[in-house]
Amino acid sequence: MEGRNSAVKVITCRIDRFFLEYLKPKIYPFITISMKFQLRLLATIFLSFQSILAFSQEKYTHADSLRGSITPERAWWDLKHYDLAVEIFPENKSIKGSNTVRYQVKNASQTLQIDLQEPLKIISVTQDGADLKVRKDGAAHFVSLEKKQVPGATEEIVVRYEGKPVVAVRPPWDGGITWTKDSNGKDYIASSNQGIGSSIWWPTKDHPADEVDSLKISVTVPNGLMDVSNGRLIKTDKGDKTTTYHWAVNKPINDYGVNINIGDYVHFGEKYAGEKGELDMDYYVLRENLEKAKVHFKDAGRMMKAFEHWFGPYPFYEDGFKLVDAPYLGMEHQSSVTYGNGYQNGYRGRDLSGTGWGLKFDFIIIHEAGHEWFANNITYQDVADMWIHESFTNYSESLFVEYYYGKDAGQEYVRGTRMAIANDIPIIGKYGVNQRGSGDMYYKGGNMLNTLREVLNDDDKWREMLRGLNSEFYHQTVTTQQVEDYMAKAFGMDLQPIFDQYLRDVRIPILEYYFSDEKTMNYRWINSVASFDMPVDLILGEKKTRVKPTTKWSKLEVAGKSDVKVDEDYYVGISKMR
Repeated sequence: MEGRNSAVKVITCRIDRFFLEYLKPKIYPFITISMKFQLRLLATIFLSFQSILAFSQEKYTHADSLRGSITPERAWWDLKHYDLAVEIFPENKSIKGSNTVRYQVKNASQTLQIDLQEPLKIISVTQDGADLKVRKDGAAHFVSLEKKQVPGATEEIVVRYEGKPVVAVRPPWDGGITWTKDSNGKDYIASSNQGIGSSIWWPTKDHPADEVDSLKISVTVPNGLMDVSNGRLIKTDKGDKTTTYHWAVNKPINDYGVNINIGDYVHFGEKYAGEKGELDMDYYVLRENLEKAKVHFKDAGRMMKAFEHWFGPYPFYEDGFKLVDAPYLGMEHQSSVTYGNGYQNGYRGRDLSGTGWGLKFDFIIIHEAGHEWFANNITYQDVADMWIHESFTNYSESLFVEYYYGKDAGQEYVRGTRMAIANDIPIIGKYGVNQRGSGDMYYKGGNMLNTLREVLNDDDKWREMLRGLNSEFYHQTVTTQQVEDYMAKAFGMDLQPIFDQYLRDVRIPILEYYFSDEKTMNYRWINSVASFDMPVDLILGEKKTRVKPTTKWSKLEVAGKSDVKVDEDYYVGISKMR
């Protein structure tokens, strides 16, 4: 039943969104009461067939645990540096290369887990020149180390591999390598792998809890093509038939943020006067896109100005900032943000908020670059906590709008995104099995943060908290609990019931009320977790009043019976008891 109810909610949400997006606003209020009820009923009947099994509780496998947990073979060593070298063969869509993995021994152990997904194959693993035995278990490869691993020591292994990596079917969501051509017939190749894992194209410790401290990536491509990867270009080696581009990242980087982008790129850039000094902002675009990119990429500078205001200094001054043309929509690769939104405002030309404000900026530039603070600077330790990346970055879109067009515009934008909320499953996923939560981590998560801003009721303190997060957890991996605790401390109040309601439950809290006489209003929270006690601002007639409801009845003296509304910037419902 739980799966069935979730599925009904998803279909209901899509029905609601259809009404909001495609029917005129004046028609919508008159049809929602009758038609939505009938469509919900039809959805329930439809889902009562055997297909309902598809919505039942997901089962997790041994492979899920090997990928998603801190296995004993991962726990004892700490990543320090990758030296990744890859050669690309466009003619047969294959690659070969090596990764030198430098690590520090935390606890004595002789078995190390490295990850690489089929159909790629590990050719050899060596330490100090000696070949090592490798036991394969799916994508996990367990390396038997011969040299005694001494706590505190720094060691290296060299992993050599080759093969044809998985071809991305629907990048960036179903990731892998994209092999395509530009309009001039030249190869146009890119990686994207957040969900599927970086081990889809290179051997790595494929778990987010342990970020590597620094990275060198060297990519060899046929002459006439260029590779753009993370960090700074430190050297180029040109041979008779191939060119190797050497890039270096000097700050911690999450595995899924490492990328290759190969094409007939041309470069332009600018210097940005930022909070930490001069920042290099470089743009690599296909030759055919150069002139329109020079105009359209002005949004990058606008983004940097707004987000440094809200979140603090750009976290990777040492590595610079890049926007890179890609043959898919885009992705938040650290210091190498990829772009494929067609040089148009909105999300592929559409306003996801339905308010008009979403057409004032290029969604991919603003959203994906926002991840430099929330995803790349502050990174989840488990994919179950992906809301830390997506909720804050979704909310950053409205902060961008607010910075340039005023607070009312930003608030209207974030409220407009509610039509995409499904309330299907909790936002936080299951830990240790590489399982993310609901896609509501975007729009519902953004509205949760906006609701918390209303609870705080102090815009200066709110901005201080956002900047404080990026300072407190600078270049760190974090848990949900760490973020919740930090925000509670900044607020000076217990926020746990609010986080439990919006992150761990699917219900939207409803303020229920009734008048027991002309001057007494009774109110409480329903449709909520038992401990829910969030303050909320009510509009009584023309007067705004803050109340502190719990799940038990409270009383409020009023001047007289009047219309009761909740401040619309809170993501809650309201219901008059009859």
